[in-house]
Amino acid sequence: MNLFKNKSVKLLLQFLVLIIIVIGTSCNQSASDKSAVDPKIAKLKLPEGFHAEHLYSPKEHGQGSWVSMTFDNKGRIIASDQYGNLYRVTVPPVGYDTTKSGVKVEKLPIEIPGDTSKARVIAGFAHGLLYAFNSLYVMINDEGDADSITRSSGLYRLQDTNNDDVYDKLTLLKSLNGRGEHGPHSPVLSPDGKSIYIIAGNFTDLPKMDNYRLPDTWKNDNLFPLILDPNGFGNDRQPPGGWIAKTDSAGSYWDLISAGYRNPFDMAFNEDGELFTFDSDMEWDMGLPWYRPIRVCHVTSGSEYGYRENDGKWSPNYPDNLPAILNVGQGSPTNVMSGMNARFPEKYRRGLFTFDWSYGIIYHIDLQPEGSSYKGKAEEFISGTPLPLTDGAIGPDGAMYFLTGGRRIESDLYRVYYGDNSQKNEPLASNESASVVEARKIREQLEGFQGKPDATALNIAWPYLKSNDRFIRYAARIAVEHQPVTEWQEKALSEKDPITLTQAMIALARNGNKNLKDRIFKSLMSVNYAQLSDSQQLDLLRAFELTLSRMGKPASAQEGQLISFLETKYPASNNELNRMLCKILAFVGDPQEVSKTMALIEVAKDDTSYQKTATQSSDLILRNPQYGMDVANMLANKPPEQQIYLAIVLSEVKNGWTPEMREKYFKIFYTFLSKKGGNSYIGYINSARKMALANVPKDQFAHYDSISGSALLNERGNHLSDNTIRPKGPGRDWTVEEALPLVQNLSGRDFAQGEGMFKASLCSSCHNMRGEGGSIGPDLTQLGTRFSAKDILESIIEPSKVISDQYAATKFFLKDGSSAMGRLIKEDNDNYYISQNPFAPQTLREIPKKDVTSSKLSDVSIMLPGMINRLNPEELKDLMAYLMSGGDKNNKVFKAKSE
Repeated sequence: MNLFKNKSVKLLLQFLVLIIIVIGTSCNQSASDKSAVDPKIAKLKLPEGFHAEHLYSPKEHGQGSWVSMTFDNKGRIIASDQYGNLYRVTVPPVGYDTTKSGVKVEKLPIEIPGDTSKARVIAGFAHGLLYAFNSLYVMINDEGDADSITRSSGLYRLQDTNNDDVYDKLTLLKSLNGRGEHGPHSPVLSPDGKSIYIIAGNFTDLPKMDNYRLPDTWKNDNLFPLILDPNGFGNDRQPPGGWIAKTDSAGSYWDLISAGYRNPFDMAFNEDGELFTFDSDMEWDMGLPWYRPIRVCHVTSGSEYGYRENDGKWSPNYPDNLPAILNVGQGSPTNVMSGMNARFPEKYRRGLFTFDWSYGIIYHIDLQPEGSSYKGKAEEFISGTPLPLTDGAIGPDGAMYFLTGGRRIESDLYRVYYGDNSQKNEPLASNESASVVEARKIREQLEGFQGKPDATALNIAWPYLKSNDRFIRYAARIAVEHQPVTEWQEKALSEKDPITLTQAMIALARNGNKNLKDRIFKSLMSVNYAQLSDSQQLDLLRAFELTLSRMGKPASAQEGQLISFLETKYPASNNELNRMLCKILAFVGDPQEVSKTMALIEVAKDDTSYQKTATQSSDLILRNPQYGMDVANMLANKPPEQQIYLAIVLSEVKNGWTPEMREKYFKIFYTFLSKKGGNSYIGYINSARKMALANVPKDQFAHYDSISGSALLNERGNHLSDNTIRPKGPGRDWTVEEALPLVQNLSGRDFAQGEGMFKASLCSSCHNMRGEGGSIGPDLTQLGTRFSAKDILESIIEPSKVISDQYAATKFFLKDGSSAMGRLIKEDNDNYYISQNPFAPQTLREIPKKDVTSSKLSDVSIMLPGMINRLNPEELKDLMAYLMSGGDKNNKVFKAKSE
């Protein structure tokens, strides 16, 4: 999920959910005693020896919500409001007395006459800032013209031409057609200080480049049936998705470096000079087989990371894209930075820091060299709730500075330092083996052929098409693709080594003429499939898919040969191969496709190791009220992803069905609709269902429509039918003093309305009332006989005022740097057992005691404050009557109205 995307009404309602825990004060919090009086520091969990300072709150001063920052040549912070101005911030030294004013903030001029064609331009609204080349580079992100000020998304250069400390010249270096939260983002300086790298989200058109290190031959390249997002998100977008380019200081030459991302906001070079980014997921796809978690990617030159819109996302195992070095889980990636210039222990100076806005976590990513690339390992460095992290940087003083904010919410500037911040920054010595250095040298040599054609490229690159190093193998193919296809197509078609042949055919399918397809199929079918490993088989099948997708089906005689070659391999030994074989055989018309796939659906199981993540989804539930409940709901009702994938492939298959098969097939959709996923889950399932219904006889349509779940759906078919009574509002930020007088006389209230408010506020998810509801919180049936109206209102409005140990959450700090949180249900000599999911409280996570460094009861209630803030006074009265009556519709508080 990305940082700034709007949520549906359902998600906004879930923001008020009762079950969310605000993470309590860490037991190893090592900030100074000032944390005791500053809750913004007290909520932070820091590693041992680190200290935090809360420096400034821009929203308290009417300066908006800050989302980007950089340091200028005088050590001052330049920051930008997401929807407004630039600000220059002078901060006091580390360790200053935060009770005294020490931060100076000045608004920079926002209207700058200069060499642009616009009458008025705002130098702000920046999703990214960089000070370099004696200039401030501002990535203006057009958020709309509601304020009547003209601006255009793009990279701007601000200069102070007369050294009076005022920017007086603005130059538009590159206009970019992209706006909003998936528009253009951060500029970053290259390690040699000569270039600027630019990153943009998937709603930013790729402008014309002077060079394309990734050849501009991209397509969707997927035989899986195309289903547009049922909520309309990204349906008009085409490859290559989010992209990264570099330019010079004047923006005169543009070079595409990498593409195939969703919406990465930032990137950073590590101590080895290698580039990395932190890409977002599409959270609406959760529970669907094409969902991909947020991920850390090694941005090698010419790389493709396979993001496609709708259900067309590539598997990270496809050979024509590269895999993430780390899948993190769910979240909203924002900042990425290296710690090499920080005055931190060496462990934290190596690797990266990545920010997650949704769940309030700064991860330290340990980068472990592996061949010419890396594998990543995530450790929770700083966390807090709420902590909507937006941007950060290592300051000239070696401390870490970071911002929170975005979407006009509360915003803060923090500083984190180690010890007394006096640690010296000695140059980091190389810790790489000779084999790693050699592998990287080979990869970089191959990447050197990504410009104009080179007569030596083929001889150098060709042998590496069979390299065991995936990043080298990929770079070799891209080097080949940069050479004229006429110079290597015959070499490719006559290749005998099966691994080299596979990669060469992938290159030829992407670049060759369609009249070569019969020869390509013949070459691919010459490979001894059984002698290949699973990953090599997938590569070969991908070569078939690319050829079919780009060049079409073979002639009828060869089509039969192709089916004969592939159908004996189906079903295969793993889910990935079965997905690929299933869609290829469906496309070419294998007559056994339906019978084999239906048999496979009955026994298909999801692969729990596929795209394994650094964080467990259950650990995130209690960190954020808006997003955690979606995760909780999905985990409690997890969709069968492999079955869904196979069933969607069959939705376009018209032949080979028996009545018994159709009956089983359409009943499967009813099961799918009973599961929970992201916001687009139901709509995608229904779209596939309707595609399949289009292939049944008209006189049987009503039957199959009924057994497949049509009655479960709303009118649009993108969500389940929901008759829940919802608050009409307008609400308010209720206080006990305001609410108490309203509930002194509750006679004549509406029982149905009160019950509806109880459910709409999601109270029933945690609390039981007359035998119905959740069990994570106390039973409320006898509430009115034990507590006064004031007691009840205080518990709702100020839930942390009194917390029962019976219902408090416990946070466990683990040796690997992560943490887990939930209600401690039981323990034995070896393990703790905690409940984390309010929708599945019986599902317990087992935490080995040997992995725990410490634990602490949270001093913040598991009940979220503000539950009733959507209710108007009459709705509040009905809710309180329902609570006071213990859910008894015959109670006297309701009788007067019924009479």
